Amino acid sequence: MPTIKTKKIGVSLDMFGCPNRCRHCYLGSGSNGRMSDDDLRWMAAQFRNYLKTADTAIESLNVSSFFREPDYSDEYRHLYELDQELSDEPVERHELLSIRRLAHDKEYAAWAKSVGPQTCQITFFGMEETTDWFYRRKGAFKDALTATERLLDVGMKPRWQIFLTKKLIPEIDELLSLIKSLRLHERVQELGGEFQLFMGAPDPIGEAGKIEYLRPTAEEVANFPEEILDASRKHLKTDVLWQTESELYKSIMESEKPRPADESVLAEPSQFWFFVTNNWDVFSNVGTLEPWWKLGNLKVDSVETIMRRFERDEILGLQILLHYPQSKLAEEYGDPQGSKIYSGRVDLIDLYHARHCERIWRI
Repeated sequence: MPTIKTKKIGVSLDMFGCPNRCRHCYLGSGSNGRMSDDDLRWMAAQFRNYLKTADTAIESLNVSSFFREPDYSDEYRHLYELDQELSDEPVERHELLSIRRLAHDKEYAAWAKSVGPQTCQITFFGMEETTDWFYRRKGAFKDALTATERLLDVGMKPRWQIFLTKKLIPEIDELLSLIKSLRLHERVQELGGEFQLFMGAPDPIGEAGKIEYLRPTAEEVANFPEEILDASRKHLKTDVLWQTESELYKSIMESEKPRPADESVLAEPSQFWFFVTNNWDVFSNVGTLEPWWKLGNLKVDSVETIMRRFERDEILGLQILLHYPQSKLAEEYGDPQGSKIYSGRVDLIDLYHARHCERIWRI
């Protein structure tokens, strides 16, 4: 990985965890815990001390009290202020909020709107039983519907993201009918906006790597409603929503080089973060929270050591990502005749990469 040249980074602590164990989540299904303000302050101090003494281009640090579910703690207002205190720049609230809290805390939607986002993204996997199964939490579907209403009540715009799997196929018509019955297009238009809706298959990493058996083939989605396909193309700004593994396999096999270093994360400071779990393990958002992406442990390793491991590709995930030929990954793990659909070659390379790392890690 190239030397970190961005002037800003972020570091976040998983202080309270997440109410869900989503089967598509690239962050996995880690344990929940309760960490203190002092824990967050200590973590921030370790990185600040590094920045004061290291020869680095990094000049500023943003701090967050979560990297899984936003505002899961009942103390979310206090933690928001604490994040502001510990960060060098104003903390921005983005369009991913706590859907569970939206449904169960009547004051949360108005507070969320007051600190920034005017739109909130809500995820569905199908109808009630299917959505609850993917969230691994009974009541998740009803919470998503209640959250939609709470957002509209305070003048915020809900955006629905739908994940495409085999379980969605028999339910897509009913889900689109639900959108019509709730008059979401009209109600968002009354707020001066356009109801956004889009669909895509899960990225095949983290927990989603375990549900590849649910990835549909091109034939299975050949007759999908044009309504959702058009909306997805518009939102994702693409004419091609997916390609089969066999189509992508051919282009991957033509590359004798490793995947280029993903400098887009480093080039966009607001998107480059280090994640610290509730047992102090440290990861970057270049990869997942699987063991081959672990950079160290903040109670054992210095931030200097953690940064060195990242910049010198000293962990298995980065070694394979940046030094193992794409064509060799495809040859070992790909299916030249595969008919399952993927959003693009990067998704498929990530799948092959994860399978290779897991095999090497076990050895």
